[in-house]
Amino acid sequence: MSAGLVILVVFLIASAGFYLGRSRIIRAAGGDIRKLHSRPNYYGLTVALFGAVPALLLTIFWLILQPVYIENQVSKQIEPGDIPEGGSLSLVMSDVRRIADGLDVAVADGVMTEDKIATLDTDLTDLRARLGEVGVAVASDIKPNVFGAATVYRELASGLRMAMAVVVIGVSLAGAAFAMLRIHPGYRARNVSERAIKALLILSSSVAILTTIGIISSLLFETLHFFKLYQARDFFFSMTWNPQFRGGSDLGILPLLWGTLYVSFVALVFAVPIGLLAAVYLSEYASKPVRAFAKPAIEILAGIPTIVYGLFALITVGPLLRDYFAQPLGLGNSSSSVLTAGVVMGIMLIPFVSSLSDDVINAVPQTMRDGSYGLGATKSETIKQVILPAALPGIVGAVLLAASRAIGETMIVVMGAGAAAKLSLNPFEAMTTITVKIVSQLTGDTEFASPETLVAFALGLSLFVVTLGLNVLALYIVRKYREQYE
Repeated sequence: MSAGLVILVVFLIASAGFYLGRSRIIRAAGGDIRKLHSRPNYYGLTVALFGAVPALLLTIFWLILQPVYIENQVSKQIEPGDIPEGGSLSLVMSDVRRIADGLDVAVADGVMTEDKIATLDTDLTDLRARLGEVGVAVASDIKPNVFGAATVYRELASGLRMAMAVVVIGVSLAGAAFAMLRIHPGYRARNVSERAIKALLILSSSVAILTTIGIISSLLFETLHFFKLYQARDFFFSMTWNPQFRGGSDLGILPLLWGTLYVSFVALVFAVPIGLLAAVYLSEYASKPVRAFAKPAIEILAGIPTIVYGLFALITVGPLLRDYFAQPLGLGNSSSSVLTAGVVMGIMLIPFVSSLSDDVINAVPQTMRDGSYGLGATKSETIKQVILPAALPGIVGAVLLAASRAIGETMIVVMGAGAAAKLSLNPFEAMTTITVKIVSQLTGDTEFASPETLVAFALGLSLFVVTLGLNVLALYIVRKYREQYE
């Protein structure tokens, strides 16, 4: 039984517990709810919570710990001779998981039967072909121990799924029954249910914090592993990026960091003035019909997929900048350049700046405008000296959001700026960014034991630090220049 079906059964048990608990307490009070400490719905809610919450928490922990247990048990089936030269246990375990999943799909699709699988340990010649029929690709040769590990993986996964279903449903029924026996007319069901809901709200609010901690921890541990294999000094101060998976790599971050900041700077130079001026026009000058049309039209830009922007950069903007600017000025012959990616990315960022800034400007109290006009200020003076200073924190937040979006963009850079890691001031030359190289280093079957792969985590952590620095800088600017009003 799948986890989704188990969760559905738990919700059905909780729903049934709600109505049964509510009916039972009404009968216990003889139909007179005035004899009850709480309203009948609170008693039903108490039964539902006892039936659902412990079972769902158990399901979450089970799903987290089950893969770890299976990996530890199955990896014992793999012998050193089963690991190919230059490979690792993690790559072999990837094949084991793919074979196990492929066998499940093949059985479900009727390509293979359980009896056929039981006889494959002596004849593995057609296994790859059978798995290929269901879209599962594995190593060129499947060794008996690897296949045996895959069958053990299947058996363990199937057994643990069934055990999870039995245990979780049992816990759900036991919790609902326990709550059903506890409730009586004097039971403080409202207090219990409200405390439980408060605990759930606290748990939900901590998900974002725990997720952030998990992301940072995963990046940090893998980065420390990388620095055990590669000198941190060379990573931070080398001006060459040349990964070679056969050894002798130069993994300096400076060319990538320069490309990231350069492309983001060009994009912000293009997007911030246009977006801010558009926001001022829409909030202060545009009539209601114009605003009703223009604001959604601008926001459509944020919904266009980045691959479309990339194609626009590759086919239209890049050749245009090359033919009319780069070649006539003798600055380059390539359509892939920092300026190409920056301009197209800037177009994408305009709604991030304009929409948020427009909302912030509209939130400035009308009394401040009236007071400025009463003192004889013109409309433009009011905007420059009253409205924009009052809206500065929100505008800085909009620019920061746009900057973070620019730093994390990948597809536009791949198709518009190229993949060359270099240090140059020429905006018509091809460059690349940190995010592009993170993707390239983790593409395909990777072995998480080489510096060429682990460098992706160091790059990710560095990008996180850069973004955090932007947040700190924005906070400083807001606090220093913010206008405060009583």
